[in-house]
Amino acid sequence: MARYHEECEEQARHTLGDRGYDAARRRGLAMNMDAAVAYALGAPATEAPTGSAAVTLTKRERQVADLVAQGLSNKQIAAKLVISQRTAQSHVEHILTKLGFSSRAQIAAWITENARD
Repeated sequence: MARYHEECEEQARHTLGDRGYDAARRRGLAMNMDAAVAYALGAPATEAPTGSAAVTLTKRERQVADLVAQGLSNKQIAAKLVISQRTAQSHVEHILTKLGFSSRAQIAAWITENARD
């Protein structure tokens, strides 16, 4: 079975890209058995969808997300918040993971959508 698992993982990584695959895998690991079965069967989600307002970011992550939404690069975010560029990158990665996103554009859209709430 391990060989089949490796083939499926390789095919999924090729289709989704490494970041997309990793985000999808983390979302799947976070599901309980009922949610995973419902997802596999195509049933409507009973939990709050990923990327919804139910996801909570830390104060710093929210600051970083706001700056991402303004179109700033990691270098610009680091300068603005007086943190290292690597720390800014780490915050962006955590935000992407928490929200189940794979791009900065999705963060910007999420910020815009949640600003209306």
